[in-house]
Amino acid sequence: MLARLTRELPAGDYTYEPKWDGFRCLAFVDGDDVDLRSRHDRPLARYFPELVDGFRALRGGVGGFAFDGEIILATPGTFDFATLMTRLHPAATRVARLRSESPAAYVAFDLLAENTSDLRNRPFVERRGQLEAVLGSGTSPLFATPATRSLPVATDWFDRYQGAGVDGIVAKPDQGTYEPGRRAMLKVKHERTADCVVAGLRLIEGTSMVSSLLLGLYDDAGTLRHVGVVTQFAAADRRRLLDDLSPLATRLDEHPWRDGFLIGASPIGRLPGSASRWTPDMEPDWLPLRPDRVCEVAFDQVDVDRFRHPARFRRWRPDREPRSCHIDQIRVDAADFAELFGAEWRRAVDVGAAAATAAGASRPGSRR
Repeated sequence: MLARLTRELPAGDYTYEPKWDGFRCLAFVDGDDVDLRSRHDRPLARYFPELVDGFRALRGGVGGFAFDGEIILATPGTFDFATLMTRLHPAATRVARLRSESPAAYVAFDLLAENTSDLRNRPFVERRGQLEAVLGSGTSPLFATPATRSLPVATDWFDRYQGAGVDGIVAKPDQGTYEPGRRAMLKVKHERTADCVVAGLRLIEGTSMVSSLLLGLYDDAGTLRHVGVVTQFAAADRRRLLDDLSPLATRLDEHPWRDGFLIGASPIGRLPGSASRWTPDMEPDWLPLRPDRVCEVAFDQVDVDRFRHPARFRRWRPDREPRSCHIDQIRVDAADFAELFGAEWRRAVDVGAAAATAAGASRPGSRR
């Protein structure tokens, strides 16, 4: 079951839950038989053996359980989607290593079957009650998602945890049944904005139309960091952009990125529309621009210091001084999710952080 985007959280007979930043996952459990599936039916169990062990520890009757939920990777204060992506690796030796270095958790937000009972036609509040009875207060790595029927509490969650791993809030009708494939729930997602320096552009090959704008923000050292791109423009705007920005074209050796740029190595891969890695020994596929223009863009998730997806152009900011565009605009404050999940969550995160630290210290070339 999916959710339909709306601008505001609805009031009324709804249960509200955080929208987590991870992998959507259906879990089918029958004793030692555990099958984890993505929403597109991709098998996931082999990549997350620690979750398989957690589900095997659940003891039900005949037929086991079917859950809907999210696989996440929590670190102190936030979630780490980029590291979660590294878990999808085919090598068995690496799977075995990563299960301890970067352990995942499963946050369940629905119970679809218990034993031989199909619960999908039951009201959500009933399914939620049975989910809590099965998972209790949560034992790592399995947790029931926090939920509330209070709109003020849900609004506080939306404001307090934005960007730290909560994508927004999902509102589920209390009497709603589980409707596979339908957008029968509602969701409100965060859309943040930042004023970014336009430091380059790429052209659609063989045309005089702009493909993407390369965006930068200044860090504490005064270095212009390449943080992402804008790619969505109407065809007429793509032509006008080239006419508008061409006077800003500059020689590469006079540009802040003359020594290259690298949007931090990411397992998510190359950002669409971006030359995400460039060094002077490579043939440039972008046009350097004097960093004189500022635009406001909208974005959703950030992975450390880069936009996960292409940003969306909002407007030019002729009133903004480029040097004032600091990377703090996209940084995220740490959040204490133990306030939502309880002490077991904090213990699980601490264990994972300690394992990651120990693994890093034991690798060749590391300093103890």
